[in-house]
Amino acid sequence: MQLQIHASTRAPNGNNRALRRGGQIPATVYGHKGEESISITLDGKEATTLLREATINNTLIEVNVTDGDFKGKTLLREVQNHPYKKAIYHLSFFAIESQSKIEVDIPLHFIGIPVGVKVGGGSVDTIKNYIRVACAPNSVPESFEIDITELEIGKGVHVSEINYPEGVKPVTDTTALVVTILKK
Repeated sequence: MQLQIHASTRAPNGNNRALRRGGQIPATVYGHKGEESISITLDGKEATTLLREATINNTLIEVNVTDGDFKGKTLLREVQNHPYKKAIYHLSFFAIESQSKIEVDIPLHFIGIPVGVKVGGGSVDTIKNYIRVACAPNSVPESFEIDITELEIGKGVHVSEINYPEGVKPVTDTTALVVTILKK
């Protein structure tokens, strides 16, 4: 899933409280020019909508700084919220187009009802809901679908048994189980 958001530049030492009162959210984009970063502001409503749809370190977000020199793909790296209100205080975006490889967490989706559950009366034990992979920024998979219909009691699926697209390699231990069928 790829999302898009528009932003504008802000003074690095500006008054962030005044921005928030005005419906803006301070943010930062870094990683595009080494250690250099850009201070930006986002519309508060657009930022709230973005957070409903985006996952930290997983969702590609196209950030367009309308009055600046940055437009590109990023990952949402950090969200700072008010300690007890649900107000967003600050967002951090990591520019990935200049990176040759990135590490992201990809969710797992299990498909089917296992034989060990239908016939044997067992239960599905989900051990991992996501897998960390390394890949090029333009080939981040949205999720991995794992067919578990053939699993019997005592059997499972390991990280190494998942079908990965070309150029996507697991960073997670490949001998680890992601799902198994337990006897009740």
